[in-house]
Amino acid sequence: MITRVDLSGKVAWQRTYPGTGRPQSRLSTEGTLWVAYPDGDGRLLDGVLPDGSTGPTARPECGPDEEIGAFVLLNDGFVISWVSASRRARGDRSRPTSEPRVARYTRDGECLWSAPIVLGAVSFPGVVEMGVRTGWEIQPRKPWVPEEIGVDHWEPLLVSADRVAATFTDARGGIGRTFFLNLDSGETVSATSPAPTGRKAIAGPGQFLIGSQGYGAFTTGRFGRDGAETARWASHGAMLVDRNGRVSGPELENHLPSRSRFRRLAPDNTLVDGPALTGYYTSHPAMDCEGTTVFWRDGKLLAVDTDLAGHELFAMDDSRAVIGRALLLSAGNVAISLDNEVLVFRTPLGPLAEGPWTCGEGNLQGNPLLS
Repeated sequence: MITRVDLSGKVAWQRTYPGTGRPQSRLSTEGTLWVAYPDGDGRLLDGVLPDGSTGPTARPECGPDEEIGAFVLLNDGFVISWVSASRRARGDRSRPTSEPRVARYTRDGECLWSAPIVLGAVSFPGVVEMGVRTGWEIQPRKPWVPEEIGVDHWEPLLVSADRVAATFTDARGGIGRTFFLNLDSGETVSATSPAPTGRKAIAGPGQFLIGSQGYGAFTTGRFGRDGAETARWASHGAMLVDRNGRVSGPELENHLPSRSRFRRLAPDNTLVDGPALTGYYTSHPAMDCEGTTVFWRDGKLLAVDTDLAGHELFAMDDSRAVIGRALLLSAGNVAISLDNEVLVFRTPLGPLAEGPWTCGEGNLQGNPLLS
C-alpha cells in the first residue's frame, strides 16, 4: 500500500498494489511516484501523480520467471536489477530458470542495454558448516554455487554519474558481490570479491562506499570510478557523505551489548570516535546544512554535531525493531517510521545538507542517484 499523509497525520490518499512487500517506489523531482509491481505475465512501472491519480506507465520486457529486484529512476528512464522470482513466488522448490541481470530503459520501457550478472562460486573465511563425516565438527565451508540469487537488502542498486553499482547475493547465506557497470554501455568495469553484504552509499561522482558486516567482517571500502578500492576502514554503518566528501555515521554491528559508536572515517583509513551508542536497532540518519546528523536509536532521537558531540532531542520507552530512515524535512521537522506508526518531531536542525549522500537512499525522493 502507498499512503500519502501530511505533517498533521491526515491521509490524503491510498493505493494498493500486488507484490511481495519489498518497497519498490521512487519519487521523481516533479512529484511523480513510480511503483514497480507484477502485472499479469510481466512487470509494470506505474506512475502516480501527486493527487493520487494514474500518470505515465512503462512495461519493460522481461522473462516469465523474472521479477524486479531494484530500480533507479533516471532523468530519461530507468535502471533495473532483474532476478529470478523467489521460490515462494514460484510456489515450488525448483531451481531458478533465469540468471540475474542489470538493464537500462527509456521512460517508455525500451531496452537500451542488458548486462548479464555472473555471481559465480562464493566463499568467505568466516562461513562454516557442520561436517557430517567429522562427527559434527565445525569446518570452514568450501566455495559453493548459490542455488538462489537475489539483490542485496540494503542499497542494492546505486547510480552515480556514469557508473552503476549493483549488488547481488546468495539469498541463503548473505554472501554477495557488487558489480560496477558503465551506465552508457552496460559494460562491467569491475566487481568486488565475495563477502558478507552491508550498507552502501554514493561517495561522489562514480564513487561508492561498500560495507561488509557479518561472519567476522566489519569494514567499509571506498571504490573509485575505475572500480578499484582506494580506501578501507575497520568500521561498518549507515554512513553519510557531505559536500566535502567527509564520511560519518552510526556504526551497525550484530552484537549485544552494543560496542557501536558514531564514527567519522578519516582520509588516512583511521577512525575518529564519536559518542557511544546504546541499543541495537537504528534508523538511517540524515545530515543538516550545518553538518549535524540526526537518527533514531534505542528509543531516542539523537543528534551528533560536527564536533562529534552527542545530543538527545527526544526519548521514550520504545524498543521497536522495524525502523525506517530519518527524513529531514523543512523547518527542522524530522519524520521517522516505527513499525506501523509515523512520528514527526520539530527540531532546531536546518535543512538537508548538500552532498552526494546526506540521508538514506541519497535524497528525500528515495532515489539513489547522483547525476
